[in-house]
Amino acid sequence: MARTSRTTRATRGARTARGARPRRATRSPAPGVSRIDQPERRTHGYFVRLGYKQQRDGRTRPRLTAFFGDASHGGKRGALRAAIAWANAGRRQLAREDARGKRPRRRSAA
Repeated sequence: MARTSRTTRATRGARTARGARPRRATRSPAPGVSRIDQPERRTHGYFVRLGYKQQRDGRTRPRLTAFFGDASHGGKRGALRAAIAWANAGRRQLAREDARGKRPRRRSAA
């Protein structure tokens, strides 16, 4: 049987019909940590979201959130380190709260 010039997706370096390599999804540096790059708003850094909870109206939202900007943490690498450290501490906090059966504090309307 003659070989064709087409390769399948399963082969290494698979190509699409137009010859370009398929785009790989960017991997998250850690669970719950996302990279934010918005040049038009001058926002660059990592956003951390942990412990999703369901609200009364059916929507879900994270219990803990934080943003770690590149400028305030000495660049991308410093912001990522700070984000991962905060995420690990947040996971421990959520595990302690869940073990105690404690509900997160609600913000009172002032």
